[in-house]
Amino acid sequence: MQEFLNEINWAIIAPLLIIQFILVVVALIDWLKTEDTNGPKWMWFFIIVFINIIGPVLYFIFGRSQR
Repeated sequence: MQEFLNEINWAIIAPLLIIQFILVVVALIDWLKTEDTNGPKWMWFFIIVFINIIGPVLYFIFGRSQR
């Protein structure tokens, strides 16, 4: 396991992890503030949390109500 961790190119992986974390946090904050979403609000929570990188993007494109 230690050998595997040493072989990972962290210069590429670290920025992706940071972007993922920021996307999830911003999407969850917006999700909490939004009263009305396109579809069930609980469903968007699971999409944001469990679908990496694409989940928060899908929420911002399709989940937010345009009213």
